[in-house]
Amino acid sequence: MAKIDGPRFGPQSGGAPQQLVVLCHGVGSNGDDLIALAPMLAAALPHALFIAPNGPQAYDMMSGGAGRQWFSLADRRLAPMEAGVRAATASLDQFLDETLATLNLPPTAYALAGFSQGAMMALFTGLRRPQAPRVILAYSGMLLGPDKLEAEMANRAPVLLVHGERDENLPSSASKIAAEVLGRLNVPTTLLLRPDLGHSIDPAGIMAGVNALRDAFTTPSP
Repeated sequence: MAKIDGPRFGPQSGGAPQQLVVLCHGVGSNGDDLIALAPMLAAALPHALFIAPNGPQAYDMMSGGAGRQWFSLADRRLAPMEAGVRAATASLDQFLDETLATLNLPPTAYALAGFSQGAMMALFTGLRRPQAPRVILAYSGMLLGPDKLEAEMANRAPVLLVHGERDENLPSSASKIAAEVLGRLNVPTTLLLRPDLGHSIDPAGIMAGVNALRDAFTTPSP
């Protein structure tokens, strides 16, 4: 199992962290990309530490460079992708457990967010953790292994799904399907579809994330 870490931001208040927010980047990117969201999301959580760990593997579709991946997308069939996310979950689980312990934070004092492949990681890992994240923010992602989720899920953390309706890489139908599956399993789910948005995150999506984080950490953990 590969150990992971990445760039950090905050707490904006300057004090010791009271919450942890982990941001999972997309395939071929790295933590330096997604940590740019942290100053905006910190509007909701000035006492939070934001970390954007680099995926455990070098990006396998391009040699050299700083690109990372959580798992390979060279084969985009659902079965290989599910196998990939399962393998990568061990690294993300370990990172969450060790970071919360190092920060002396309660095991529920965290949230997960991700974009694209990172959203797949956040959804898959977050719903299977014994200690639920306060919220899962999934931007332009999909729910892998939906047929096994009912048997494997360990919590019903609230989920925010945000997706552009003009996404050229991963159609918004992926988030619509995720919302349907999660709704059937009584997972509190909000779906925000953004017209004219491609494979990206826009200000409305960021504001929805800010509000979801604020609500999650002002509500007592289950």
